[in-house]
Formats: sequence, C-alpha cells, structure tokens
Amino acid sequence: MLFAFSIAPGTSDDPDGSVSAAVADAIRVVRDSGLPHETTSMFTTIEGDWDECMAVIKAACEAVAARSPRVSLVLKADMREGFTGQLTEKVERIEEQLRRPGA
Repeated sequence: MLFAFSIAPGTSDDPDGSVSAAVADAIRVVRDSGLPHETTSMFTTIEGDWDECMAVIKAACEAVAARSPRVSLVLKADMREGFTGQLTEKVERIEEQLRRPGA
C-alpha cells in the first residue's frame, strides 16, 4: 500500500513563515521508520501495510504537534493488497509508456 501525505503546523515561529523545521521533524520520523519512502516538495509517500504506515503517519503528526498546537494532515492512499515495490514501479510503468514511439 502507498500512502501520500502532507503534514504542516498550523502556526510558525519563523519570521518568514517557514514551516520547514516542523516538517523536517516529521520527515525524520519517516526516515527513522525504515519504510520505503520518497519526499517531494509537497508530499511524502511511504509504502507498507496499513498498520505500520498509519503508525508512522501518526508519529509524524505528533512530531509536528510538538511544535504547534494545530496540525494539518492531507492523506491519500493506494490500497492494493499483494503488491510491493510500487513506490518506484508505478513511475517506471509511466516512463515505459512515454518511451514508446508516438507517446
């Protein structure tokens, strides 16, 4: 299963309004989990079963909550039992289509 999520604090202490310190705390939780993951400018995607992924997402929310009394979470899931390695394989299938003549 793939879980794409974005976590942000409701407020920022940074004079420029940056939330990067709180987001870094959340990403640290993801990296420490050992789950396959990818972070982009807007979302982090992790791969694993429901319980282990949801535990990581909850812990990441708690890390952000340590910096702000309000936390925003956006979550999207691709729940496809029996498939692994989809974090990279889904992208590879698209790239394969784009390499085809006339694509």
